[in-house]
Amino acid sequence: METYVLLGHLKTAAIFCFLGLVILGVVWLFLMKVLPFSLRKEIEEDQNTALGIVLGALILGISIIIAAAIHG
Repeated sequence: METYVLLGHLKTAAIFCFLGLVILGVVWLFLMKVLPFSLRKEIEEDQNTALGIVLGALILGISIIIAAAIHG
């Protein structure tokens, strides 16, 4: 009986994980379209460390919001 409950929880966690990754990907694509410059060029070629830190913080913030929404 406990195995079925565990499998149910794992299934739910996998679904929410996939949903969270999809939402994060949609936000990333939206960000790429909205910004007036190329993120790849700014970070890779121009070595813009500040932009990398800001984007990392943005991704962490969105991930925390998604995790809080999933947790309930």
